[in-house]
Amino acid sequence: MSKVTVFGAGAWGSTMAQVLNDAGNDVLLWGRSESVIAEINNSQTNVKYLGNHILPDDLIATTNLDDAFAFSDVYVLAIPAQQIRETLVSWKSRFSSTCTIVSTLKGIEISTQFRMTEVIEDVLGPHKMAIITGPNLADELVLRQPAGAVAASVDQGLADQIRELFRTPYYRVYTSTDVMGCELAGAIKSVIALAVGLSIGMGYGENTQAMLITRGLNEVARLCAAHGSDPLSAAGLAGMGDLVASCGSPLSRNRTFGEVIGRTGSMSQARKEMVKTVEGVASSSAVVEIAHRVGVEVPVIEAVADIVSEKLSPADALQRLMEITTKAENFIR
Repeated sequence: MSKVTVFGAGAWGSTMAQVLNDAGNDVLLWGRSESVIAEINNSQTNVKYLGNHILPDDLIATTNLDDAFAFSDVYVLAIPAQQIRETLVSWKSRFSSTCTIVSTLKGIEISTQFRMTEVIEDVLGPHKMAIITGPNLADELVLRQPAGAVAASVDQGLADQIRELFRTPYYRVYTSTDVMGCELAGAIKSVIALAVGLSIGMGYGENTQAMLITRGLNEVARLCAAHGSDPLSAAGLAGMGDLVASCGSPLSRNRTFGEVIGRTGSMSQARKEMVKTVEGVASSSAVVEIAHRVGVEVPVIEAVADIVSEKLSPADALQRLMEITTKAENFIR
């Protein structure tokens, strides 16, 4: 049994805490909300984020940061991507040089275009660090439905350790040393899922969705290759797997948000209907900047960025996509 602290008591943090608990670990879940933490400890529910689902009896939660950091030296981060820098700056002195940090965050920091592990290292300096990513919708994973994920670290030994930390009979974890590729794929899939949601909201069917998913995956692969990571990461669980789950499920926040925009043509209406974090909205412009920096054309991602910044209507953006000159289809062309 290992001791693990999970930071973030929303839907994803609570789900990760359950997975880790089911894997035989001693888990402490930290959150900011006194009422959410009290509910988890008293009734083993987190109604705000997980409905009436019952969490494990021996899962404990706290709002006390001193207790959270003292509990273990393995820290799993499940905090919204755009809040992570500010949060880590305020916690910096609490991280020991020997701790292990596992990021479950998917996104690109808007101000710097950094991946999440780059943000963590920029604030805290070098640490033993890994990520866990893949096609994992919290509402399904918390029900213990079979799912797969990737534990990635530049250190294969650490990736192996994280695989064992999370592995349960229903959660199949593979390993990778391509942290950059896995993070880029995980961030960009949110933007592609927005594009698919937009098409659904506009009344288009499977043909349109298939085009956006396939060409979106091509953009993911070319961005990975341009940064020196393995383009095949885009074809694995971190890329294609996550893309299929996010684009195909009505549980996906990004797809759902896109559907509202496509249906109403209104960003403000989408924000009213979807109050939870929608990472594709925040990351789209940052991903475009990353692509321009390495000279990669990303028309699907650019279309989404222009829609969420209200420079183009969904109809105009789709028309622009359809007018782009086609070339030979090639996975990383």
